[in-house]
Amino acid sequence: MIRRLVLDILKPHEPGLVEFVEQLSRLEGVTGATGKLVEIEENVRTIRVSIEGEDLDVERIDAEIADMSGSIHSIDEVSCGDRVVEDRWITDR
Repeated sequence: MIRRLVLDILKPHEPGLVEFVEQLSRLEGVTGATGKLVEIEENVRTIRVSIEGEDLDVERIDAEIADMSGSIHSIDEVSCGDRVVEDRWITDR
């Protein structure tokens, strides 16, 4: 079961970041979502979205992003299992 996804998303300027992330947070199984603007280009924006939940449906999330004219550029992090394990390799170095 997928508990966390961190996605690099390419989207048009509209809908705005707040509306985009709010819409993702309303999906069934999603308990929270956080979005961050990474880059602004002439016609698109790159955002990073972290989504957490009990059993995330990647296909449904991808479809919702596509419905808002966005696309997943990459899946940068995924957490599965009974709980989310924080990445300690970087902080423990």
